[in-house]
Amino acid sequence: MHEDPNGDGRRVEPMASGSGVDQEFPALERELTVFLRRARASSGEMAREVHPDLESSAYGLLFRLEECGRQRATELAAYIGVGKATMSRQLRALEDLGLVAREPDPADGRAWLVRLTEEGRTRFSTVREARRARYVRQLGGWDPREVAELARLLHQLNQGVEG
Repeated sequence: MHEDPNGDGRRVEPMASGSGVDQEFPALERELTVFLRRARASSGEMAREVHPDLESSAYGLLFRLEECGRQRATELAAYIGVGKATMSRQLRALEDLGLVAREPDPADGRAWLVRLTEEGRTRFSTVREARRARYVRQLGGWDPREVAELARLLHQLNQGVEG
């Protein structure tokens, strides 16, 4: 049984008829819908933990900057999948909150690099560690190989979406 993707508390059985398309893809859609809804809610909570005024969509930017270091706004926009105007607005908000700073790109004086400030790095790291602790609690009963397989499959899914 699975939670209804509409979130009304009803439980629904996976479809059990016919071909794989009839069975696997509706089940995949249902589970991804529930997963993404929960991920959006979780992202909003984590963003507010970093800073009460932080938009949930900006959490991913902080994650990328912490993971990859300084980047151009165009690189961040391409990675996240938003336009330049949206990225500019999000970065301006992060800058106003003191979480990121811009600096001239030494390779191209006309361009800017965005980086986490110390305040941004500290706040983000605190929330990230709490998130990882939640994963450990939630998946503590799983075999470590299953966790690794889930990570591998999600990576494969993400690569397919990018390409």
